[in-house]
Amino acid sequence: MKREDINIRDPFILPYEGKYYLYGSRGSEVWEDNATGLDVYVSDDLENWSEPKEIFTRTADFWADRHYWAPEVYAYNGAFYMFASFKSADRCRGTMVLKADKPDGKFTVHSEGTITPPDWESLDGTLYISKSGKPYMIFCHEWVQVNDGEMCAIEMSADLKRAVGEPILLFKASEASWIAEAQKNKGIYVTDGPFPYRCDDGTLLLLWSSMGEEGYTEAIAVSDNGDIDGNWVQRDELLFKKDGGHGMIFKTFDDKLLLLLHSPNKHPLERPAYFELEDKNGMLYVK
Repeated sequence: MKREDINIRDPFILPYEGKYYLYGSRGSEVWEDNATGLDVYVSDDLENWSEPKEIFTRTADFWADRHYWAPEVYAYNGAFYMFASFKSADRCRGTMVLKADKPDGKFTVHSEGTITPPDWESLDGTLYISKSGKPYMIFCHEWVQVNDGEMCAIEMSADLKRAVGEPILLFKASEASWIAEAQKNKGIYVTDGPFPYRCDDGTLLLLWSSMGEEGYTEAIAVSDNGDIDGNWVQRDELLFKKDGGHGMIFKTFDDKLLLLLHSPNKHPLERPAYFELEDKNGMLYVK
């Protein structure tokens, strides 16, 4: 398959041992109430991809039947861990952790339920390791429940099976200057797709998405102490503002720094898109 043939939202790439593994929310099922699984695509060059391989399959006893969203896979402590969000008709959306022994292996449930609070509508959990080595999940407390979407974090146990303590609030979507006036008028402020990135000079950034004047966006918040518990300041200038978002950052095997996001943000036209980045003076810029 060519990249332009792949219809997914919320793309995530894991470079591992000479191959690129692409995960995302299935375009065909993303808004449906009968989700069946999650896939991986594999590539050597980021343009030519394998057919999708199902790596998580809904079983009869699995609690969620819809909205299998935003899978992210990390190599951690000798195994591969997937953070993905799920929902059912009678339970809040939340992010769980799944586990496999290889990046395209069969993932099975690892965490003890959702890491996000069970009575919160939450999504888009991503892994962050603090300066002291503690794992955290950064996630969104969704606007459908709180109107002013929140970006939160919660400490996890070292084995990634459970939450430790209570969530901490990083910031609210309304703190961003660039939020579209139409959203403000409705009193709705979306938070989507957090992804932490540490700059070469040690500055900690958090990519996240919402709705700007030109559509879905990729924005940046900056921690004032270089860690998860700092004060987060919103950058006024967007990293990407024209109808694309839910991004992440990875390095290619030839050491290019790439932003990956889905664009456009219209079903069923979503495709993975890359943009080369420059890491300069504690900030990211599209080249």
